[in-house]
This record gives sequence, structure tokens and C-alpha cells, in this order.
Amino acid sequence: MSNPSASPGIHHVTCVAGDPQQNMDFWVEVLGLRLVKRSINQDDPGTYHFFFADAAGTPGTSMTFFPWSDLPDGKVGSGQVATTAFRVPAGSLDRWEARFDSYETAYQPRTERFGQAVLPFEDPDGLPLELVEANIDTADPTVPWTAFVSEEMAIRGFHSVTLWLADPDPTGELLGAMGFEERGTERSGSDPRTRYSAPGPVGAHVDLLPRIEASRQGHGTVHHVAFQTPTDSDQETMRHRVRQRGLQPTPQIDRHWFRSVYFREHGGVLFELATNGPGYDSDEPAESLGERLVLPGPFGERRAEVESNLPEVSIPTAEADGRVADGD
Repeated sequence: MSNPSASPGIHHVTCVAGDPQQNMDFWVEVLGLRLVKRSINQDDPGTYHFFFADAAGTPGTSMTFFPWSDLPDGKVGSGQVATTAFRVPAGSLDRWEARFDSYETAYQPRTERFGQAVLPFEDPDGLPLELVEANIDTADPTVPWTAFVSEEMAIRGFHSVTLWLADPDPTGELLGAMGFEERGTERSGSDPRTRYSAPGPVGAHVDLLPRIEASRQGHGTVHHVAFQTPTDSDQETMRHRVRQRGLQPTPQIDRHWFRSVYFREHGGVLFELATNGPGYDSDEPAESLGERLVLPGPFGERRAEVESNLPEVSIPTAEADGRVADGD
């Protein structure tokens, strides 16, 4: 890596959902991700925080949700992460289309982008998503979770996020300072899509699209995107670079499984810098991740109160589902 403090790529993406059980069922049962952490929004403890990832909760694989059922539906627009894309093994999109048909999940016709096959779809809240075929070798750091889908089609972390921005240029310059290199531009409809890529194998790409459209946060929108700054030293270096570009990053905040810094980039998208540790297995055994409600820090002393304000949810099991692993 030419820049030792460059971000390796995306750490996690956090979104807004509606009904928590619906959210749980789709991301575990339909998409086959593992619930690696069941917790609360640390700024709003009356709301769950779900973390769905690969089998090990590897950095670059966790899609997280705040199920705020009382919010209205959102609207994707400028200053937001418009689409989140995941890597799947090359040749697996036929199986994914069959699985989506089986679960009556809406998807759009495949397309090709930067030489890779892309399958667009949505979750039940209307969150725009994509599966991108990738060549995944034996050295890949992700660990497939195969409770619901076979290894040959299992999601293997993030591929990219697409940002809609009124003016992409300042964001492109910021990404360059974060260690992303401009890889090229393709037309996306009438708009030029410019890709920036990090050196890591997972969550390496950020695509910028010029769009001027009104946005509204709510169900089916991304709250923020987090980028890996693996160590505290990496994070502090990146925080300094961000400040040099006229932005206002927060002090480091302890999020229990990682430490975070937040700021809004030039186009209004909320960015986070997240360390890779301590990790999701720092407070419960790796074999039982997500099975219990974890209340970090002082919330643990208020368990009865916190639990009384949360709706009951159940984690889907393959035995209850009764469908074959690849959805055929």
C-alpha cells in the first residue's frame, strides 16, 4: 500500500428501516447474512441496532439498521448514499434471481458496470441495493455464512456505494486524500459515473454521480457510510486530513465494537471513520454472535428498562424456513 494510512475501503453501512421483524427476516432469511450483533441505537436506546454481516463479522461486511418504525418513508436524493452494492461469486446471479422469485423480492434487469455483472434490487423498505459478480479467491478475508444460502452464492461483503452529489468534484478530492484512486468514468444513463477505489479487497469502490434531487431521510435510505481506519493512529491521521479540507470531524466516539469519528463531506453525505477493533466478538463468543441482546457500557445496568421499550423480534432459522440453500 503506497499510503500506509489509506483507508482499505468501506467498514459498514448504516440504514433506516421500518418494521424490525420484517428487516430481520429479509436480511437473514432472504439475503442469507448472519445477524452478528443485536443491540440498540446508543443515541436512542428505545430503537434496535441490527448488524448483518458475514460469518465472522469481518470489517467490510456489515450492513446495519436502525428500525425507526415511526418515521415516514424516505426519498433518495442528492447528498446521500443512493445505492449499496454487495459482492457475490462470479456466475451466481442466476441463482439469486431464482431466490428472489421464490421470496417475491423485486429486482430489475441485470446491467454491466466497469466490466462486472450487476443485479439491482430493493429490500422491503425500498432501499436500493445491488449484487455484483466478483472473482473471489481463496485468500479473500470474508467468511461465507451458509445457513440459508450455499457458499457458491453467499454475499461476501461490500462491493461499493454510489453517492448522488450536486457537485462530485470536492468529494472526489476528499476520497483521494483518504487513499482512494480515481479508476475511470462510465455513463450511467445521461450522467457520468466516476469510480474511486481503495487498496483493500472488500468494499473497495465509491462511485460518484452528479444528481440534483431533493432527498428525505426515512425508511429505505442510508443514514451513513463508514470507512475503515484500522487503528487509532490511522484514524487520527485521517481525521487530520479531513480537517485540513475544511470539514469538521467529531472527536473519537467509543461505539463499543469500534471507535468512530463522524463528519459530513462537502456534498452532505454523513461519513464515519471506524477502527477495525475491538470487533463483534469482543463481548460474546464467535459461535453465538447475535443470539442475545447486547447492551454496551452503562446500558447494561438498565437492561429491564431498555428491553421493556423494545418490540420482540425472532431470528429466522433455516429449519423453520425449509427451503434449499441456493433457492432453486
